[in-house]
Amino acid sequence: MAPPPLEESAGPTCILNGASAHVEAARALLERISGEFGAPARILITRRGDEPASLAARAVDERSQLVVAGGGDGTVNAVASALAGTDTALGVLPMGTFNHFARDVGIPLDLEAAVRNLFTGQIRKVDVGEVNGRVFVNNSGIGLYPRIVRQREAQQRHGHVKWVAFLLAVGSVLRRYSPVRVKLSVDEAETLARRTPFLFVGNNKYGLVGLEIGTRANLDSGRLWVCMASRAGRRNLIRMALKTPMGRESDRELDAFEAQEIWVHPETKRVNVSTDGEISMMGAPLHYRIRPRALGVVAPARNGERP
Repeated sequence: MAPPPLEESAGPTCILNGASAHVEAARALLERISGEFGAPARILITRRGDEPASLAARAVDERSQLVVAGGGDGTVNAVASALAGTDTALGVLPMGTFNHFARDVGIPLDLEAAVRNLFTGQIRKVDVGEVNGRVFVNNSGIGLYPRIVRQREAQQRHGHVKWVAFLLAVGSVLRRYSPVRVKLSVDEAETLARRTPFLFVGNNKYGLVGLEIGTRANLDSGRLWVCMASRAGRRNLIRMALKTPMGRESDRELDAFEAQEIWVHPETKRVNVSTDGEISMMGAPLHYRIRPRALGVVAPARNGERP
């Protein structure tokens, strides 16, 4: 059955991943808390991977002011892709395994607190990245990471939970990986040629060491963060993996820089590309660009601000 028209629900449109273990708890919290604020939520439970994007696009067409993505980073990506560049804001309920985007925006990981944030928070404009027209809110890449994701999915199909599947996938890929050769054109000026195990493109700069590893201090710098390994050997990758969580400086091991736009020319005409943990085959060259402040996100009000 199609969801009711927007006019029948003045509150947020909430798109929840039906595969999440937290979906029923999220539904109950949304019904109760949205009622408290006098803005009953329209709750849509997805069963297929293509539903979040199409439901979000429909909500935009219906001029919804707030569309909520309840799930992991893949669900957030799908909904954000439909909202970027529009006046419709994104709300996030962190119901996945990693919830990288929610963490970096500052959204509470406690589900009840995250639901309340939808009604008490403030809209914050953040950047999104784009590769060949496909939006990403966290990162994109070629080389090692897409292969690890493929292996992780295979391990999950064999019954392993996501964390265990990821560790098994890393070990498998590192045993058999081969570097990729790429040429990069950066901001229409500089051209680089590299042999690297991976090309990582972040929506804003990522921390590299210690407690900051894998997190972003800013989401509105208007810059992509491009990262490659300067040495492609397996031993070097393992050494880097051990050094960075311990807080040891790893910049010397990496080629990292910021840019607004890059063109990536791999050796092959088509290449597997990761976008927020989802893998797709794309034709070369890959055109990456930043879209500054293209997405409004409901985040907790900062000190001194009123919702």
